[in-house]
Amino acid sequence: MAAAELFDLHGKVAMVTGASSGLGIRFAEVLAASGAAVVLVARRADRLAAVKSQIEACGGRAIAVEADVRDGAAMRAAFDTAEKAFGTVTILVNNAGVAHSGRAVELAEEEWRRVLSTNLDAVFYCAQEAARRMLAAGERGAIVNIASVLGLNVAKGVIAYATAKAGVIQLTKALALELAFKGIRVNAIAPGWIVTDINREFLATEGAKLKREIPMGRFGEERDLDGPLLLLVSDAGRYITGATIVADGGQLVALRA
Repeated sequence: MAAAELFDLHGKVAMVTGASSGLGIRFAEVLAASGAAVVLVARRADRLAAVKSQIEACGGRAIAVEADVRDGAAMRAAFDTAEKAFGTVTILVNNAGVAHSGRAVELAEEEWRRVLSTNLDAVFYCAQEAARRMLAAGERGAIVNIASVLGLNVAKGVIAYATAKAGVIQLTKALALELAFKGIRVNAIAPGWIVTDINREFLATEGAKLKREIPMGRFGEERDLDGPLLLLVSDAGRYITGATIVADGGQLVALRA
C-alpha cells in the first residue's frame, strides 16, 4: 500500500478541541489536508471562523462550533452539530488545555480546579461522548489525547498542569484497554517544547537554558507533530492503542540519563 493511502482520511469526520489557536489550528489543518471533514471546537468564535475559512480556502471541509470543553451540555450539542453536518465523529483530538505557573503552596483552589477540569476532566468527558457515539453507530475510530512530557517528568511551578497531563496518559491507557475490542483506538502525544504563538515570545527571551536540555538542540515546530498525529488517526497506526508518543527532541531521555 502506498504511503498516501495509509494516511488518507477521506470519509472520516474529525473533531479538534482548542482549535482556535496554536497546535489546535495546526492539527485541524493537517487533518483537513489529509481528507477529513473537520469540526473545530473552541470558545472564541471569531478565531474559529478564521480557521474554518482558511481550511475551506485550501479545499477542505470544516464547521466551527463555539463551546467550552468543560460544559458537558455544550459539548453534546457540538457532537450533535457535527453529526448533522458530516456524520459520526470518528476521530477526536483532545487538544484544549490551559497552563499555569507558581509555587504549589501558593496555588489557589480555584486555579487547581481550572487546570484539572480543562486538562483532565474535559479530556475524559469528550472521549467518553465520542466513544459512546461511535459505539452506537457501529463505527471504528481513533481518539488522540494531547499530553505533555510534564506528565512523565515533573518540573517546578507547574504542579496542576503536570498532574493533569500525567492523568491524561493513564486515562489514555485505561480507555484503550476498554475500547480496543470495539475497534476504537486511544493514544496520546506528549510534546516537549513546541513553539506556538502562545509561547513564542517567552522562548525567544528565556529559552536559552531550556534549549540546552534538548539533545536535538532546538525547540519543536508545530509541523513536528504532524507525523505522530497522522500515524495515530489513520490506518498507518491501525494496530497501535494505549500508546503515548513522546515528541520532545530527546529531552526526556536526557533528563533520565
